[in-house]
Amino acid sequence: MAATVFLDLDGTLTDSRPGIVRSVLHALDTLGIDTPDRDDFDWLIGPPLIDSFARLGVPDPNEALRLYRDRYAREGLFENRVYDGIPAALSALAGRYRLCLATAKPHVYATRITAHFGLDRHLAAEFGPELDGTRGDKGDLLAHALETLGVSSDICVMIGDRHHDVDAANAVGMASVGVTWGFGAPGELAAAAALCDRPEALAAAVEALIG
Repeated sequence: MAATVFLDLDGTLTDSRPGIVRSVLHALDTLGIDTPDRDDFDWLIGPPLIDSFARLGVPDPNEALRLYRDRYAREGLFENRVYDGIPAALSALAGRYRLCLATAKPHVYATRITAHFGLDRHLAAEFGPELDGTRGDKGDLLAHALETLGVSSDICVMIGDRHHDVDAANAVGMASVGVTWGFGAPGELAAAAALCDRPEALAAAVEALIG
C-alpha cells in the first residue's frame, strides 16, 4: 500500500477568504440579514457552510446556502490564491507519497479550483462532499477515501488548518499535521500530531510521522 497524504484545500493550499466571505455576505445581504463582526469571518472557512449559516442565526440556512452557491459558482471560487511555497511543497511531497485532496468544499467546486491553479497535477485523487451534503462530515469523508483507495490509516497523514481536519484524522486513526498559516484560531490545532508553520517544512513534518 502506498503511503498517502491527504490535503485540505481552504486555508491549507489556498487563501480562499475573499471569495468565500464575499459570497456569504451576498447571501446575507440578499436575505436582509445584518450580522456583527463581518470583518471576522475566518471561523466559517473550513466547516460545512450550512452549519455556519445556522450559527449566524439565519432563519433558513438552506436558502442562504443556495444564494451563496449562486455567487460562489460564478465568481467566488476563483477569488482565491495559492499560498506562497505550496507548489514547491507539493512537488516535494509527491516525490515520496501519494497525494490526495480531502476537503469539506463540495467536490464539484474543489476540482475546478485545483484544475484552475494547476494543483491537480500533484493529486492522485480528490475527495469532497456532494452538493446534497453526502459525506459532509470530514471523518466520514476520510473513511470513504481510505476505503476507496484501499489504504490503511496508519500509513496516512491528514494536513489541514482547522480542528475539523485534526478531529477527522483522529476519528479514523490517522496522524495529522496542523498548519498555522490558515484560518484556525489559537490553540485550535492542539490535538494534531504535529504543527507546521511554513509550507517548506511540510515534507519533513510528514516524514517524521510516517517515514
